[in-house]
Amino acid sequence: MYEERPALLDGAVLWTRTAAGPTAERPVLPDGCMDLIWADGSLLVAGPDTRAYVPGEFAARYAGIRFAPGDAPGFFGVPAHELRDRRVALGALWGEAEARRLGERIAEAPDPAAALEELVLRRAAEAPAPDPLLRAVVARLAAGRAVAETAEAVGLGVRGLHRRSLDAFGYGPKTLARVLRLQRALAMVRAGVPYAEAALRAGCADQAHLARETRALAGTTLSAYKAFVSASVSAASAKSETPLPSGSRTTA
Repeated sequence: MYEERPALLDGAVLWTRTAAGPTAERPVLPDGCMDLIWADGSLLVAGPDTRAYVPGEFAARYAGIRFAPGDAPGFFGVPAHELRDRRVALGALWGEAEARRLGERIAEAPDPAAALEELVLRRAAEAPAPDPLLRAVVARLAAGRAVAETAEAVGLGVRGLHRRSLDAFGYGPKTLARVLRLQRALAMVRAGVPYAEAALRAGCADQAHLARETRALAGTTLSAYKAFVSASVSAASAKSETPLPSGSRTTA
């Protein structure tokens, strides 16, 4: 069963998942975010994706913090582009002994998700604060603004914005804009909006444009995506479970 809620850390989401055994998984779609994931005692970092990630490992229990786009690099102490399209053990960033100690502490807690959230809040208080400029960039791109217009609005040149974006988001602003646009479109598809209307409302030129972006970034077709969502909703209803949204970043 998958559940999520706004985390106590500004802009972040706390999510949990439990499973009785290995199941067929929906690929994780790019969402502009990075996650800190606790999986059966181990801690790992999910970097920013530029393509669908197909989980290959299984754990019975997960808890994760999904950081707002651009917020995680300061927390982890590493530029986002170094983690692009990767899942990395936290020990590779913070040291094996420290990561093992933190993972064991979370495993021993009555509520691992709450313990993970407490860890993140404590560490975030010692890390650099999120950059308001980067949050403004995300807000404008999420609203469908053009990259050049966004750069001008935040007082940067296009090249300067590109350099800042590589460190903050893992890729340039054009890729981030595509990812956020696809997320807007797929959210409408999940809500039952026809493909052509969802494409135009999200900022695509037409339905064919959205179909190409779905293949390129999500690795699937619009019809296959909608069918999977419909099947997940039906299964969740039958089992009283909540289906994973497109941005969930479990590794099973």
